Amino acid sequence: MPAFNVTLKSGASPSELESAKKKVTDEGGKIINEFTLIKGFTAEFPADAVHTLETNDHVTVEADSEVKTQ
Repeated sequence: MPAFNVTLKSGASPSELESAKKKVTDEGGKIINEFTLIKGFTAEFPADAVHTLETNDHVTVEADSEVKTQ
């Protein structure tokens, strides 16, 4: 399963993040990392079901990828 980063948008309540976590597990996904500096998490989630997370107006969903520095 591909991994996605899910972060809480500015002004959204913490309960919205909990709702997104529940959606991930209900849809067969697995939370693999929770962030401490920002409100969010990384989850392995079926690619064909990610649209259910993307429709949540309170979170941002991005494909997880490797970041490199020069």
